[in-house]
Amino acid sequence: MSDALNYLMQVRPEAMHSYFDFVKKSGTHLDQKTRALITVITKVDSQTETGLKQYLIRALQAGVTANQIIDALFVAFPTLGLSKIVWAVDIILAMDIPEFRPEALLALATWHSVMPLDDLKEGVIKNTSDGRDLIIYRKGGDIRVYDSRCPHQATGLTVSSLTQDTLTCSKHGWKFDVATGACVEKGNRPLRQFETKTENGMLSARW
Repeated sequence: MSDALNYLMQVRPEAMHSYFDFVKKSGTHLDQKTRALITVITKVDSQTETGLKQYLIRALQAGVTANQIIDALFVAFPTLGLSKIVWAVDIILAMDIPEFRPEALLALATWHSVMPLDDLKEGVIKNTSDGRDLIIYRKGGDIRVYDSRCPHQATGLTVSSLTQDTLTCSKHGWKFDVATGACVEKGNRPLRQFETKTENGMLSARW
């Protein structure tokens, strides 16, 4: 949330709560993906960079694909125009979200080898597989693989921020329980978790 919105929440809480309540209820009859796409387009139309970053990540978490977001930008061409679409794509490219890389847009979700299971000790580590940075958590037989980007604005999370089982985003202080992926402070969206499997001593994840 911006400093201005924080300020308004402090000095006019009733008015701001009414506004957010209206926004929350206004999409009651839309499915989650459609609502997420509309929100992304509105942020592009108003050229709100912080909002676009936040709602882009939120749309991906809702199950909207990168291809669907690109398509939505072009469908909205009559109102956005090419300049706003280019503005949005520049921001998306700067965020370096793996799903938007050309090779990913043309590929189907598949399994990726992450690391040998014998090399994965208990605790939390950061690892890279096929160009994607991952946070990996292991406790006994429980293994979880997460996208290393904060679901708020795609800021990269670091293992050095780990306190007990809690990761903290350095940008806005969102905190995550690595045992569940849940956001436990500041925000309300969990880490993106990937499906995993182990075969022939190798840990793999699907994205």
